Amino acid sequence: MRRELAKGDLPALVLAVLGKGPRHGYAIAREVERLSDGALHLREGTLYPALRVLEQDGLIVGAWESQAKGADRKVYALTEPGHREMGHRTQALRDYATLLHTVLGKIGQGAAEQGKIGQGETGYAQPA
Repeated sequence: MRRELAKGDLPALVLAVLGKGPRHGYAIAREVERLSDGALHLREGTLYPALRVLEQDGLIVGAWESQAKGADRKVYALTEPGHREMGHRTQALRDYATLLHTVLGKIGQGAAEQGKIGQGETGYAQPA
């Protein structure tokens, strides 16, 4: 399953990836894909505006690097406030994921208790 990231989740993931060390935009995108086993995909039109905002907010700093071959590229690194923010945002995502897991587990448990799981009943109107 391949998905796009929710806009609010992107900054936390970018900060977390940069917490492992400086990277250019393409490398950030590939690292998110690698860590998610290809399930999450960052598009340039989503990633680069997020990088700009993080940079404007002082959470990351970008510096242009010259390449022996190919075009120069901007490499991003966390600032000290970025390190602190990374901790806050990644913990908030963990808490949210735990909450979703809890809620969905209760929904599944309630449906199982009502004998609906595995019997094709969803509680939603079925097309005729």
